[in-house]
Amino acid sequence: MAAITNKIDFAVILSVRNANPNGDPLNGNRPRESYDGHGEISDVCLKRKIRNRLMDMDKPIFVQSEDRTTDSAKSLSDRAAADPVLKGEKDKEKFITRACENWLDVRAFGQVFAFKQLGLASVGVRGPVSVQSAYSVDVVEIESIQITKSVSGETSEKRGSDTMGMKHRVPFGVYVFYGSINCQLAERTDFSQEDADAIHEALKTLFDNDASSARPEGSMEVRKVYWWQHNSKGGQYSSAKVHRSLTVAPKGDSPKGFDDYAITLTELPGLTPQIDDGH
Repeated sequence: MAAITNKIDFAVILSVRNANPNGDPLNGNRPRESYDGHGEISDVCLKRKIRNRLMDMDKPIFVQSEDRTTDSAKSLSDRAAADPVLKGEKDKEKFITRACENWLDVRAFGQVFAFKQLGLASVGVRGPVSVQSAYSVDVVEIESIQITKSVSGETSEKRGSDTMGMKHRVPFGVYVFYGSINCQLAERTDFSQEDADAIHEALKTLFDNDASSARPEGSMEVRKVYWWQHNSKGGQYSSAKVHRSLTVAPKGDSPKGFDDYAITLTELPGLTPQIDDGH
């Protein structure tokens, strides 16, 4: 497949209600916050969700989570070494070509291959798809509740209903994140228009099959996806200007729902986004 020839920018608006969108392990798994109190979802977390959705679409993915593997590989090293071409390939360029042919997430996000089982010491692939962290429009409140353990984990343990734990959640918040697809880097990995369409679809359905105790079904929702496809490799406008053309702001002092926010899109002559509702 031929690499894309039109730069792409995108933006996603999502809402959170009574959920922990991305726990911080260094802070008791409380929802991530920036220093000024705005909620945050890391770019790594978002790319994990994109990868999961691509796997649901039967796309070949290299970086798979342990609970969603589609093969018998126990590690990334095993998965790479399972390909006899990659395991014995000494030429860096041929290695990169083969890895990009095998896995969509390598073509999209890039990957560092630094595994002893492979023929090369270390190979880095730089991908064309960049995803920024998501931040809430407003400062978020965080609610914390105590939970108790009502059963014993082991037979020898005494039943301890007073064993305490904590759960944290954001009552409500609207988050926005941005991203881009670079044509020059797409040529390097042969990232195609079909691949871009798959990323687009994954963004619209980002939270399908993503429910957990921290994120109950329906608590995380993609509201809008903005997809700008430029008419050239370099793009008609910089990504910063495109992303800045979209603003999300509360209509009043205490927004309680998505309808309490105003979405404004500044027109950029010659560049009109495709706007999709979430799944």
